[in-house]
Amino acid sequence: VSWIKKMMGLERAGHAGTLDPRVSGVLPVALGDSTKVLQGISHEDKEYIAVMTLHGDASDERIREVLAEFTGEIYQRPPVKSAVKRQLRTRRVYSLKMLERDGRYVLLDARVEAGTYIRKLCYDVGEVLGVGANMRELRRVRVGCFGEDEAVTLHDLADALYLWKQYGDESLLRRYVKPVEYMVKHLPRIFIRDSAVDSVAHGAALAAPGVAKIEDGVERDRMAAIV
Repeated sequence: VSWIKKMMGLERAGHAGTLDPRVSGVLPVALGDSTKVLQGISHEDKEYIAVMTLHGDASDERIREVLAEFTGEIYQRPPVKSAVKRQLRTRRVYSLKMLERDGRYVLLDARVEAGTYIRKLCYDVGEVLGVGANMRELRRVRVGCFGEDEAVTLHDLADALYLWKQYGDESLLRRYVKPVEYMVKHLPRIFIRDSAVDSVAHGAALAAPGVAKIEDGVERDRMAAIV
C-alpha cells in the first residue's frame, strides 16, 4: 500500500484484509476518500487455493470425508503468529474441496468467512485425519466481488501511470482502478432523494422522508449501500 501511495502521489490508501508473509493473491486497495468504503468488503467471504502437506498416509476417500466435516460452522482459535487475540471463536466454511493430490501434497480450494485462518484449518484437518498436516502454500483468489482475474501487479500499475503521465493515455489506468461504487455493488441498496444527499454526506442520520426506494435484502444489522 505504501508503494501505491508513493507511485500515485496519494496521502491516503488502505487495503481490505491483510496478506500474511509468503501468501500471495488478491488484496483490494482503496485510494483517497474511497478508503471510507472499505468496510463494505472487509467482512466479505474469501476464497483461497492452498497446498496442504500431510505428515502421514491417508486415502483420498478419508481426506474428502474429513474435509466435509469441516464444512459449515466451525470453532477456531487463531494461530500463535496472528495479529488478533487467541480466543476461541466460530467461523463458517462454505466449501472445502480437494482439487488434486500428489503423494502427501493436497491441493485445496476453500471458500470461507472473513477471519478464517487457512493455516489453522490445515492443521486441524491433519489432527482429525490422525496423521498431522501443515499448510505449505497459500494464495487468495477472491475477496468479495474482487477476483484474481481482475488483479493487477505493481508493475502493471506503474506502466499504466507512465502512459497517462507521458502520453495522456488513461485507458489502462481506468481499467485497473475501479470506481468506488464497485466496492459496494454486492450490497443491497437504499436510494435517497436529492434533498437528503447533502445532509447524509455530512454525517446526518437518514430519515424516512429522505428515502426514495429500498431494494430487497435490506435488513436490520446488515450493511447496505446508500446511493
